[in-house]
Amino acid sequence: MKRKPISIICLILSTLFIYPALTHAQEMKPIKLLPPQLAGSKPLMEVLQERKSEREFSSKELPLQILSDLLWAADGINRPGSGKRTAPTAMNLQEIDIYVAKTDGLYLYDAKDNALAPVLTEDVRAQTGSQIFVKNAPINLIFVADFAKMGNVSADDANFYSATDTGYISQNVYLYCASAGLVTVVRGWVDRPALVKVMKLRPDQKIILAQTVGYPKE
Repeated sequence: MKRKPISIICLILSTLFIYPALTHAQEMKPIKLLPPQLAGSKPLMEVLQERKSEREFSSKELPLQILSDLLWAADGINRPGSGKRTAPTAMNLQEIDIYVAKTDGLYLYDAKDNALAPVLTEDVRAQTGSQIFVKNAPINLIFVADFAKMGNVSADDANFYSATDTGYISQNVYLYCASAGLVTVVRGWVDRPALVKVMKLRPDQKIILAQTVGYPKE
């Protein structure tokens, strides 16, 4: 007995029903960031005076220019041609990746192309921390160490270097926020095993810290 051929339309519909994420993934495109605005910032000593942690955030979205400046300040390339960053890393390994959880999905900061590469279509802000405010703040940064970039560095040194390097990046975020009228707090209270699954990280990737960024709550 011959089987009836399945129409192309039926096949497509059944595929989309079983794998609905495929349609959303096709809709999600990279976000091209803007060049950083380097002029007009507050003096460093004033920024240091105003640097602090806040845990109350407005849900107001960050404009693209502010988001671009924030990520460049965090760990952008500040010496074109060399690929070197605003934050130091041990042996210039550049092992820390910055994931950006926004209302429309999860992205990976690509410093070389000055862009956000799409990772997930879901809003995962609530999964980036245990505090109530993380789900409403416009931006949650997740700092992930990629041990595959660290070569033959010992496990102890890899953990030490990645933690130290994350500290440099998170402080850059603090200083930028103080200069731009934003508020932020770095967070260690993260359900890492659960977030690793959500982000679909590899075994040789490790979540170090998360950091929430936004406008002050009015």
